Amino acid sequence: MPAVRRYLLALVAVFLLAACERAPTLSRLSPHDVILAFGDSLTHGTGASEDTAYPAVLASLTGRTVINAGVPGDTTTSALRRLPEVLAEYRPRLVLLCLGGNDMLGKQPESTTENNLRLLIQTIRASGAEVVLIGVPEPKLFGGAPDFYARVARDMRLPLEDEVFNEVLKDNRLKSDPIHANAAGYRVVAERLAEFLRKAGAL
Repeated sequence: MPAVRRYLLALVAVFLLAACERAPTLSRLSPHDVILAFGDSLTHGTGASEDTAYPAVLASLTGRTVINAGVPGDTTTSALRRLPEVLAEYRPRLVLLCLGGNDMLGKQPESTTENNLRLLIQTIRASGAEVVLIGVPEPKLFGGAPDFYARVARDMRLPLEDEVFNEVLKDNRLKSDPIHANAAGYRVVAERLAEFLRKAGAL
């Protein structure tokens, strides 16, 4: 009997571990739900035209309304100030949060950026919307997305996409300058995000 009990406890532990490691999912979006792309110049589409920025392409790929709320030069600090008004105006069901690049360029302490991201996510969730966190690479050779993106996503149990901008900004064919994509690059971002949302259950 003790051996059976130990076996059952081990089995329960395995299942619990698997549940903890399972990627967070999203609620399914209705055709009328609004997606808010909230970020800086990478969201705005600097280096491409308005209709080839990733939010516009994502809208065409998903058939959903995707609002481009990207402001070039935005930091996590300035974003905290404008977020409540944007949420109140558009009432999104899902927010794609892509910030941190300008914090890194401005040498802001990582702890400040991480804390601001947590506050942004709390504000979004308080409005009733869900969040996908999009990580951006450090502005240096071979720089991937800093670890704080993964920490925030893990601690706050939300989906994280921290690879696509890193891959796009390493490919000269997909860049308009060292820190921005071109139209082809933003299309890659939109296609990857559409697939990411499908896998997470939103589409």
